[in-house]
Amino acid sequence: MSDRVLLTGISGFLGGHVALQLLNAGYTVRGSVRNLGKADKVRATLQRAGADISRLEFVALDLMKDAGWSEAMDGVRYLQHTASPFVIKIPEDKMELIAPAVEGTERALNTANARGVERIVLTSSMAAIAYGHDKSRNTPFGPADWTDLNGRGVNFYQESKTLAERRAWEIMDAAGRHDDLAVINPSAIFGPLLDDDPGTSAVIVQRLLNGSVPAAPRIPMTSIDVRDIAAAHVAAMTTPDAGGRRFPMGESTIFFIEAANILRQRYPDRRIPRLQMPDWAVRLYAMFDRDVRDNMGELGYIKHLDSSAAIALLGRPLIPAADAILATAESLVAHRLA
Repeated sequence: MSDRVLLTGISGFLGGHVALQLLNAGYTVRGSVRNLGKADKVRATLQRAGADISRLEFVALDLMKDAGWSEAMDGVRYLQHTASPFVIKIPEDKMELIAPAVEGTERALNTANARGVERIVLTSSMAAIAYGHDKSRNTPFGPADWTDLNGRGVNFYQESKTLAERRAWEIMDAAGRHDDLAVINPSAIFGPLLDDDPGTSAVIVQRLLNGSVPAAPRIPMTSIDVRDIAAAHVAAMTTPDAGGRRFPMGESTIFFIEAANILRQRYPDRRIPRLQMPDWAVRLYAMFDRDVRDNMGELGYIKHLDSSAAIALLGRPLIPAADAILATAESLVAHRLA
């Protein structure tokens, strides 16, 4: 019988790709969803993507409730904890993000430790590494870096990811199992959609394609392909020296206008923005739009990630950001979402 992996958040963009690669690698996947009513859609999506769904199981788990977690770990050798809130619109109450991120991590890791799960792979984020630092920094952010929660411009999402990952390491250290945890820290995730849910990062490409962005703000995006992130999750699960380590992942950093130019070459008939919005105009607009205001700290600030550890883990170069953005666009068009 193949090794069983508990995969939280299987219905998400990243979770679906992790499930696909695990199934293709021969693992039995037990995917968690908040409501088992989602199981049929996930099963159909993965089958359509070419997966053998005879090794696919489902359990209902809630990041904020204890029920079912211990039973979900029955017969599980590995845990892939990808479930965590991810938003573009920052909520008014930061605990809407922090509580499920931190408490979900606690439930997943404490139960995994109690049930003797061999290796845990946690999806964290660049948000836990590269924020709250002096903008004069021009060196890449690496595995040793942490977001400074007292730094200027740190938003609730970045706080939630930082607190959740720090809590994960605390739990594993307290259990004497530091080397049984591996953490993946992706930047903005693009790539092909598996279903008709555009998720979060894909909305950026969707808006560039549908003409709802008249001019591009001077905001850079550190980008990574979802297929690379999923492959890193699978590799980190069994690679002996991946334990006890963090793996920042960002292929390159491009500005919105560069993404628009990439898309225009493929879709010349679309109303894709040709101009970059002046910073003063973005600041003026931010006075009346909270979503823009929450991201003003990124205006013109280029961050690079040191992805060398992830490249070594995969044993190959990362998929170029331009390819990831085009793959996002192609799947949005295929699903008639743009």
